[in-house]
Amino acid sequence: MKVLVACEESQVVCKAFRDKGHEAYSCDTEPCSGGHEEWHIQNDVLNHLEEGWDLMIAHPPCTYLSRVSARFLYGGGELNQKRYELGLKAKEFFMKMLNAPIKHIAVENPTPFKIFELPTPTQVIQPYQYGHPFSKRTLLWLKNLQPLKQTKLISDFKPYLPSNTGGKKRGQKHSSGVSKNSKQSSKTFQGIADAMAEQWSNL
Repeated sequence: MKVLVACEESQVVCKAFRDKGHEAYSCDTEPCSGGHEEWHIQNDVLNHLEEGWDLMIAHPPCTYLSRVSARFLYGGGELNQKRYELGLKAKEFFMKMLNAPIKHIAVENPTPFKIFELPTPTQVIQPYQYGHPFSKRTLLWLKNLQPLKQTKLISDFKPYLPSNTGGKKRGQKHSSGVSKNSKQSSKTFQGIADAMAEQWSNL
């Protein structure tokens, strides 16, 4: 099976499919950090959507769509128009991924702002359902794919991402999270990548 992993430089998902014997390639404008440049297309993925892929798993940038960035979109209680326009451009890219001319598609993103009116996701997954002791709410939009089944449920877990960090001074519930930067935050958990490769290998 020919697999495109869009907007991935870590090659976590790419290598999971390679381990199953598939012809998988990561594609990103950044150079790969996964160690296999021969499996990486360093380019805008929009230039490569019509190359005979059987499956695409896409991780479009979420910086301007994610609800995590509420303080930037609604700074001072007012809508930041420039930020909103960047969000609309991010939505356009997201929709190009979801509507790509590929039979089987999975698009992954965190919970988006309602204002951008993204389609209803197919399912919600968490790292703790796939063997990792963390929570990180992740949405999947699926086209001609079955929802992922959990593989190893972990009952003791902690937040992976920071939340309400400004609430610390106000005595509110908050978390500093585990992830320390955006690249670490966006990396796919190995257990989830393995589940994708295992469960979507026989389309």
